[in-house]
Amino acid sequence: MSSFSKNTSLLHVVAAAIMAFLIVWTFWPSSPKPRETGSVSQLVSKPRLKPVDDTWCPNLRQKTFYDDPNLSYSIGRPIKNWDDKRRDWMRLHPSGRGDRVVMVTGSQPSPCRNPIGDHLLLRLFKNKVDYCRINGYDIFYNNALLHRKMDNYWAKIPAVRSAMVAHPEAEWIWWVDSDAVFTDMDFRPPLEDRYKDYNLVVGGSPDSVYDNPSWIGLNAGVFYIRNCQWSMEFLEAWAEMGPQTPNYEKWGQILASRVKDKLYPISDDQTAMIYLLMKEKEKWSDKVFLEHEYCIQGYWAGLVGTLENVTRNYVGLERRARRLRRRRAEKVGRSYSALWEKYLEAAGYRKDAGKRPCVTHFTGCQPCSGDHNPMYTGDSCREGMERALNFADNQVLRSYGFVHPDLLDSASAVPLPFDFAA
Repeated sequence: MSSFSKNTSLLHVVAAAIMAFLIVWTFWPSSPKPRETGSVSQLVSKPRLKPVDDTWCPNLRQKTFYDDPNLSYSIGRPIKNWDDKRRDWMRLHPSGRGDRVVMVTGSQPSPCRNPIGDHLLLRLFKNKVDYCRINGYDIFYNNALLHRKMDNYWAKIPAVRSAMVAHPEAEWIWWVDSDAVFTDMDFRPPLEDRYKDYNLVVGGSPDSVYDNPSWIGLNAGVFYIRNCQWSMEFLEAWAEMGPQTPNYEKWGQILASRVKDKLYPISDDQTAMIYLLMKEKEKWSDKVFLEHEYCIQGYWAGLVGTLENVTRNYVGLERRARRLRRRRAEKVGRSYSALWEKYLEAAGYRKDAGKRPCVTHFTGCQPCSGDHNPMYTGDSCREGMERALNFADNQVLRSYGFVHPDLLDSASAVPLPFDFAA
């Protein structure tokens, strides 16, 4: 082969190699940027956008308390003149109803240790969503620590505090522990009737809080708190005994010394509320309603065994009154609750004798961790929850034409015949 041919072949090889390199270089993906870390302000993009037309909604231009850089959603940073701020906001947003209720509940941010814990939390949340949908309430489910040191039972205070700021249109915030089950879907708290003159409603006994303080003098797992300045100040005072304070261990000793039946020297939310009400009675008690007659919540161990009998009571009334067993859309279900009340009253059924329990609270069961109180045997907590949840679910499924025939069988549901239970 001539030298010319060899040189030509070599040039072809070099040219092909250069072309291949250029093609690979052109289409090779750029190296990914390192993940950005830092404060929220560091993650906000810098370019400014041109303003868009907002004349169609003049409220967008009105300044409210949200524009105050000193206002905080966080516990430990008090808000002043909250009543005036809410009033001004509602004047600018008249469509926001002042009688609204926002339910707040939640669970821990990490997965449950108990193998069925996450499933139980899902069902417990579904129960609350069903109740709120049927009764027209908003719900905020939180599973983030809004204060990094206020965990466990103390996490409810930052959640309630932030919900008050996020919902100035709401008159009441309703805290419900994750392990509480709504077992009467028709239950409506008398917030603007029985509790109209109060700012905090919690189940408890006045004697066991003010005169002979007991650790079970009230239950802080379910309470109603009015969205007002008084409540803002109460939450701050209550939180001062929490784990975010430098005197947390000291507070545990103080609470144990003043509440004699407290079993452990750790500051907890329930004993802290009792101590606050007892110690500063003159400051708070006029606006606190310790409910010991009307239904707010009931202890599960004494209720789950009665659910089958309660079901029979309601079915018996349906057999005698065709209006009660009439098929209807879920949307109009609330209209029938007043009718049910008349029949229940005529039959002599009350909240503690024959009626559905409003809220069944599984105190001591700890469905997520599985570390239930040792006084409960075997699967009593799990079976009790399943009974209560299916009992409540049957009230929901009736509007969809089905029912669980067995309260211990969550998977099975059967269609209801027309004119059930004639």
